[in-house]
Amino acid sequence: MQDSENTLPLATSTRHAAHGSYEAATTVEDFRHNLAQVQARIAAACARVGRDAGTVRLLPVSKTVEEARLRAAYAAGCRFFGENKPQEAARKSAALAGLDGLRWSVIGHLQTNKAKLVAGCADEFQALDSLRVAEALERRLQQLGRGLDVLVQVNTSNEASKFGLPPEEVAAFLRQLAAFPALRVRGLMTLAMLTEDARAVRACFVRLRTLRDALREAAPAGVALEELSMGMSGDFEIAIEEGATIVRVGQAIFGSRAPVAAG
Repeated sequence: MQDSENTLPLATSTRHAAHGSYEAATTVEDFRHNLAQVQARIAAACARVGRDAGTVRLLPVSKTVEEARLRAAYAAGCRFFGENKPQEAARKSAALAGLDGLRWSVIGHLQTNKAKLVAGCADEFQALDSLRVAEALERRLQQLGRGLDVLVQVNTSNEASKFGLPPEEVAAFLRQLAAFPALRVRGLMTLAMLTEDARAVRACFVRLRTLRDALREAAPAGVALEELSMGMSGDFEIAIEEGATIVRVGQAIFGSRAPVAAG
């Protein structure tokens, strides 16, 4: 990983540069090709900083992708899908329940009234940033007799438009999470600044890694901080260079999403 004092980027691609450049994958062969391309990029990023590519988990983000294409992605080897909206995750989880070994991660902001959906269908929740949501999830999980892997979302870009805890509040939040046994804290998650400036993007990832490293030794019992979920289609190589263990990649696997219509 790059020294934080050396700001010259190793990878210079950013989210803006990558969006709009991917054709929609529809067949099993399409998905095999795209997955191989992404895995090659992961391996190259790891090689640049002396990491083992096996230390990075690829999470295909399947939001807005229809069931038939998810089945093709599954046939190509995907066994873990990430969804932003709990309603969509619950619907797809039910529709694809017959696919052996398929798991679901909810990676978007969660309101307490949707906690039952995440507790019922997800194997992982990556956007925990409030005690109210933790309490709602714990209550539902206890009723169902199951646990949930969670990552705490951190706002490393200090943008008011983003969810996530300020870095200085994470230590206290982790101490409070120790009271929720159904929530298995695995690490931290962040969204980088949306910019073409690779240095600004990298700074967000450095901030998360530095925070994780500072908190790890003093983490409460039962709270693990091994995972760093950071990086998407346009910036995951920078994230890997700075220590990401999970990269959330949608468009480079499934193809560019259609723009959301106004109104």
